[in-house]
Amino acid sequence: MKLKFYIFLFLLSSAIFAQQKQIETSIDTTKNKIGAEFKLTLKTVVSSKSKVVFPKLKNIGPLEVIQSYPIDTVKKNDTYELIKKYGLTQFDSGKYTIPSIKILIDKQPFSTDSIRVEVNNIKVDTLQQKMYDIKDITAVDNGIGDWWIYVLIVVLIIGIGVFVYWFVKKRQQKKIEEEVYKTPIEKATSLLNNLEQKELVQKGEIKEYYSELTDIARNYIEEAIHIPAMESTTSELILAIRLASTKKKMTLTPETVENLERVLRQADLVKFAKSKPLDFEITDDRNKIQKVILTLDNAIPTEVPEEIEDQLLNEAQRQKQIKIQLQKKRNKRISIAVGTVVFLLAATTTFFITTKGFKYVKDNVIGHKTKELLEGEWVKSEYGNPGVLIETPKVLKRMDTQKVLPKEAMALIKEMQLFAYGSMIDNFYITVSTSKFKTPTDIDLAKALEGSLKIIEAQGGHNIIVKQEDFQTNEGVQGVKGYGTMTLLNPADKTSAKAYYEILLFKQDQGLQQIMILHEEGDTYANDITTRILNSVELRKATN
Repeated sequence: MKLKFYIFLFLLSSAIFAQQKQIETSIDTTKNKIGAEFKLTLKTVVSSKSKVVFPKLKNIGPLEVIQSYPIDTVKKNDTYELIKKYGLTQFDSGKYTIPSIKILIDKQPFSTDSIRVEVNNIKVDTLQQKMYDIKDITAVDNGIGDWWIYVLIVVLIIGIGVFVYWFVKKRQQKKIEEEVYKTPIEKATSLLNNLEQKELVQKGEIKEYYSELTDIARNYIEEAIHIPAMESTTSELILAIRLASTKKKMTLTPETVENLERVLRQADLVKFAKSKPLDFEITDDRNKIQKVILTLDNAIPTEVPEEIEDQLLNEAQRQKQIKIQLQKKRNKRISIAVGTVVFLLAATTTFFITTKGFKYVKDNVIGHKTKELLEGEWVKSEYGNPGVLIETPKVLKRMDTQKVLPKEAMALIKEMQLFAYGSMIDNFYITVSTSKFKTPTDIDLAKALEGSLKIIEAQGGHNIIVKQEDFQTNEGVQGVKGYGTMTLLNPADKTSAKAYYEILLFKQDQGLQQIMILHEEGDTYANDITTRILNSVELRKATN
C-alpha cells in the first residue's frame, strides 16, 4: 500500500489547469512595514456576455489606495476570468481590517471577503548599527537601453547604407555618361532602350513618351550633323536636314526624311493638341525614329582607316558591353552599401560586447526566455486544498488527474489537485500539487522526496544528484527541501542537457503539499525566478 502511495506522490508533478471561483479575494501579504504596499487581488469568473464593474476607490477602510491596476482578462473556453488589483498602504502601525467591497456583476452586487492585515514599525537600532555619511547622488546605469534604442540603431545603420548606395550611384552615373556614350549613335541607341524600360506608354503617359522620343532624335541630329535641332520647329528642322544632306553629300531617300517629319508632327499633335495615337501607331513611330537615326548615321560620310574600321564592334556588341558595364557598376554599389552596413553592425556589436559583455548583449538583443519570465508581470495565486499560496511568472494551469494517476493510486485519494507551467524539457518548469487521503497515512517526507525523484527518473532524468535539508516558510511551516542536478533526455531529438531542480514537500493532517521547480543548470535568470518563488510560498492549514 505504501509503495502505491509514493508512486502517486510523483505523478502529481506532471499536470496543470486554473482554479475558478465566482469571487475570490486574496492579498500578497498580511504583514508589512509602514508605507509598504499591500496588493489586494479580486478575481471573478463570468460569461462572455456579463458586465462587471469594479469600484473606483481612494480608500478601502483605513487603508489608502495608492494604485488601481488595470483589469486583466483571461479567456477560458466560454468564460472570462477578470482579475482586478488594488495597491494599498498605511502610514500608521497597527492591525487593520480591509473591509469587503461591492462588485457589480450584471448589476447584481457581490461582496468580497474582509482581510486582516498588520502594519509594523521599521526598527532602527542606532546603538548597534554603524552609521554612515550620506553619499553623493550617483547617476543610474541604464545599460544599453530599451528595445527602441536597438531599433533606432539598426534603422540609422540601414539609412547610412542607403545613403552610401545613392551617393556611389550618383558618382557612377556621371562617369557612365562620360565614358559609355562615346559617339552620338551609342547615346541615341542607349536612350531609346532606356525609354522602353520606363514603360511610359503602359502607364498612360503618352505625352511624356513622345517628348522624350523626339528629344532623342533631335539630340542625335544636333550632335552628329551639327544642326540646332533642339531649337528648331519641325518645318525648320526638316528643311535644315535636306540642306545638310546636299552640303555634306549624304545619301538620304525621300522616305527617310518623310518618316522623320511624320513622327515629329505626330509628336506636336500629342503635345499641343492632346492627340492620342493608338498602340500600334506608337510602336510604329518608335521604330521609324530608330530607323531614321540608323539611316542618318550610315549616311554621314566618314573617313576611318581600314584597320580601325575592322576593329569596331557592331551595334549589338556595343550594347552588350554597355549592359555589362552597368551591371558591374550596380554590383559594386550594392557591395559597398552592404559592406558599410555589415561593418557598422559589427563595430556596434563589438563595442557593446567590449563594454557590457557577450552574455548581456545576447540576452538583451537576441532575447532570453527565462529573462522575459523574470522581468514580466508576476501572478500571486492560491492553488489546491490545502491551499498553496505562491507567486509565479505565469498562471499555473490544472490538468485532469484521471488521465495521470493509475486507479490504484486514485483509490487512496479523497481529493487531489495538480497545477503546473511548462514541461520537463522547457526552459522553466514548475508544478504545485495538493492532496488529501481517505484513510490515516503516516507520511514520511524523506521517502516522498525519494519517490518523486524516481518518477522524474522514469520520465527521462538520469545521473540525479540529491541534497536534502529542512525548509521553513516565512510563516514558520516546516517541510523538506530536496535539490541538486540531473541529466534530462529529450525524447523528441534524443539530446540531453544538464538541469537543476528543487522540490519542497509539506505534510498536514491527511494532506500533502508539494512544489517542484526544474530548469537548465547555470541559468542565472532561472535561479532568480526560483528564489523569488520559494520566498513567496505560504501554506493554508488543512480543514476536515
